[in-house]
Amino acid sequence: MNAPTATATATLEQYAAHLAEPSPSPADEPWTVQSLADGAAGISLLHVETAGRHGSSWRLAHRWITAAASGHINAADTAGLYLGAPAVGFLLSTVPPPFQHLYDSARKILHRHITDLAHRRVDAALSRVRRRDLPTFGEYDLFYGLTGIGAYLLRTDPEGPALERVLRYLVVLTRPLAPGGRGLPGWWVRHDPTRGESPQFPGGHGNFGAAHGVTGPLLLLAQAMRRGITVGGHRDAMWTICEHLDAWRRPGPSGPWWPEHISRRDLDRGLPHHGAPARPSWCYGATGIARAGQLAGIALRAHDLQTLYEDALYRALTDPEQLAHITDTGLCHGWAGIYQTAVRAAADALDPRLRTLPGRLGDTLTAHARPGGLPTPGLINGDTGTALALSTYASQQAPSTGWDACLLIN
Repeated sequence: MNAPTATATATLEQYAAHLAEPSPSPADEPWTVQSLADGAAGISLLHVETAGRHGSSWRLAHRWITAAASGHINAADTAGLYLGAPAVGFLLSTVPPPFQHLYDSARKILHRHITDLAHRRVDAALSRVRRRDLPTFGEYDLFYGLTGIGAYLLRTDPEGPALERVLRYLVVLTRPLAPGGRGLPGWWVRHDPTRGESPQFPGGHGNFGAAHGVTGPLLLLAQAMRRGITVGGHRDAMWTICEHLDAWRRPGPSGPWWPEHISRRDLDRGLPHHGAPARPSWCYGATGIARAGQLAGIALRAHDLQTLYEDALYRALTDPEQLAHITDTGLCHGWAGIYQTAVRAAADALDPRLRTLPGRLGDTLTAHARPGGLPTPGLINGDTGTALALSTYASQQAPSTGWDACLLIN
């Protein structure tokens, strides 16, 4: 073990100790334990990975899983990959084979509820399309929408009818929605980037991010096609999204970049209100977008597309000016998400330069990692996400549990 990975291993042990004991959920918010983003469901992923990869006791992982699954698990139409039944179902899908028998019954019951949820959510989304209304993030995004539910289904039931319906819905989502002749992209949402209404975004906005924007559907479509799972219009849908990303790609001295979102005014004039790249994060920035484009190129067997996005990723993640915008170690918009995505991208790369990124970024992640240094202990913006990325760096291997499938970068 070299010095940097030894340091990462020691820091990972500190994180595991810091996150050892589940806290009771607030009495007024009992559902928070079922949150993959902030609650016990997400924190459990760390203990599952460390038990599977590093040989720590399963008792600790089991204690966290029990905490996540305690009480009534939400399978209502508000549930998604990051909250409720799909979140707990995803967690159980990461359990290593020697321990799966402990959760067989729960996993089967949850899966039935999640597939029912998927069908209901697709029915509601297609009804909205027929009405020619604009969607919201919650209909299609990775965190709470059908892209996230599709990510769970791709992992657990790839040949099932529920995933097929989700993919067919995403194909529909890529077709222009034209109520009153507006001709907006099908994923154009009716609210602003914070899910509210503001004078800067009259008529809603178009979002580019992996977490809430059109990059999420591209990731799922590409991941499915890469595994040989396709539906009618699948290829055309992917090209539609890629052409949209291409139309809004901006040139820069340190390589191409994309806006986080565009307003109706931006759409009409064909120019984003962003004047320069923001942070190159997984959730909204070049890191998530470039990984999606790389996967699309791989799935479509379009080498030019793949190399374009690999170049964009390399240039963004070696640009000091863009990296200066990264101010924390979290998964969503910090070093952990950047590092984990770079690891996955490097493993698939045609461009040999990408294989130099994980070592450099892993060192940076380790240097900034401090247990308790983030405001929350959770997966997306907290210590758990940092610790899971450190686990990848410490082992110098992809996750044994595939936990990063919840980011669709795996």
